Amino acid sequence: MIVIAWVVEATWPACVDAVRTYAPGDADIVLLHVTGHDVPGTAHGAYAGLLGRAHPGRDPGTAMEHLAAASAEELLAAATARLGRPCAMRERSGRTEREVVAEAEGADLLVLARDGDRSHLGPRSLGPASRFVVDHAPCPVLLVWPGPGPGPATAPAPGTATVPPPPPPPEHHR
Repeated sequence: MIVIAWVVEATWPACVDAVRTYAPGDADIVLLHVTGHDVPGTAHGAYAGLLGRAHPGRDPGTAMEHLAAASAEELLAAATARLGRPCAMRERSGRTEREVVAEAEGADLLVLARDGDRSHLGPRSLGPASRFVVDHAPCPVLLVWPGPGPGPATAPAPGTATVPPPPPPPEHHR
């Protein structure tokens, strides 16, 4: 069994804890982090277009790429330590949602955490990238509720009282 945990800066502990709880002991675990290319790409473009090409060593996009790589390495190391069992670490870059879906090809389970409004049940509890992944994942998905901050990594889902009321019945015309 191959289990992939998509680790994101704000919610990774909940994903790792879910893997520890639900993945069988003999599962092959992959901790996946995706670095978006949009911010470094914008910095590269701004430097090249506005500031010139004379000093490539001063390109802020390159510095952002190095910082992102270092941050991803630290996050994956922390996630591996928390997991406490052998795993593979994968770092991808590109359009985050598409990279996660591509990595999930052939997996038996993908674990991710809600990253939107966590105070209510419903579709707004997922950000755009997570919504795309849930809608397009080529494998089963385990969607966890992350904790609100320091303390437990996961939290119980909000109660069903947070579901909006149903729409009124249609009026019958006479």
